[in-house]
Amino acid sequence: MPLFDRASIRLQPYFGYRSETRLTIAARALRAGTPRGDVFAPRGRLQAMRTMLAQFASREVPGLAVRLELKRPDGATIEREGVTDQEGYVRFDVPLDPAWPLARDPAWEVVCFHWLTAAGPQCAEGFVLAPGSTTQLAVISDIDDTIVETGITGGPRAMLRNWRRVLAELPDERIAVPSADVFFGALGGGAVLAKPEVVGARYAATHRPFFYVSSSPWNLFSYLVAFQQSRNLPLGPLLLRDWGLNRATLGSESHGAHKRAALDALLGFYPHMRFALIGDDTQGDLPAYADTVLGHPGRIAAVFIRTGAGPLSPQEIAGRSTIEAAGVPLWLGDDYATGDAFLRANGISTGGETAQIVHTIQDKGTAK
Repeated sequence: MPLFDRASIRLQPYFGYRSETRLTIAARALRAGTPRGDVFAPRGRLQAMRTMLAQFASREVPGLAVRLELKRPDGATIEREGVTDQEGYVRFDVPLDPAWPLARDPAWEVVCFHWLTAAGPQCAEGFVLAPGSTTQLAVISDIDDTIVETGITGGPRAMLRNWRRVLAELPDERIAVPSADVFFGALGGGAVLAKPEVVGARYAATHRPFFYVSSSPWNLFSYLVAFQQSRNLPLGPLLLRDWGLNRATLGSESHGAHKRAALDALLGFYPHMRFALIGDDTQGDLPAYADTVLGHPGRIAAVFIRTGAGPLSPQEIAGRSTIEAAGVPLWLGDDYATGDAFLRANGISTGGETAQIVHTIQDKGTAK
């Protein structure tokens, strides 16, 4: 314990998001050594294990005062004060009054976190995704077994079976779901060209914003972002979980509950946008997405489910029936007609881009 006590306090910002009237972002205060360079750069198998173990070994810092600073384009500054909870998290949900207009295209915006340590004032940049004023459709995707086999959310036995993937493989060594980069990139509509006047911009937004919902722990935030970057996948806010070795976290029911709550939060945050949902058949995505379709009539443009785990369970069959009865296009891995209908019926794109996405689905045999 004294070893951790001597370590400096650092803040790990997570990706936030905003609308014209509201901004939300979170961070976590940890006692850990300051990262040097690219912590996930290839340095050998032993170093890979040390790097991954370090993601779980840091000690959270409760009761730390944190100040969030937002700078509006009109020059005004918004500041909010927060205090980290018992797990080291600090969350900001900031009403924007007057309204903060959105740019025409989606963009990543920069905010600043400030806190004090024995060494003096500290600050860290955070990044907030702002959809465009013309954005009508966004994408919410699962991560686990949809774009990468995480091996982290199947309970203790699954963790043991997948220990090598979790602890011994760096992001650029992980096996990505084939063609995930092509399909997600096409569905995202390509990157928005960065504007030179956007100071501090580090990430390129896609024309259709992406959000990711996963039952993986927040400890894997940096790891998952590094994986997405290494595979040229669209970046977006990650809605992960505080994770413990208990039934409440590891039970299969908890994955669906977390996913449904995250979906409800995003649809409530953006009441005027529709969403396409992408998932797989390993952790109850289909029933969770069916509940979302029922709870938010007219808001879901389509559902894509990557199949491969075997026959659908009774709950999944019921979920499929619910989605189809609601008239929402559903794709289950080899139903290219519904993939085509999804694009044509919901106006995801037109002309050559639509043809490109449909061609990708039919060529690769899956919307991965």
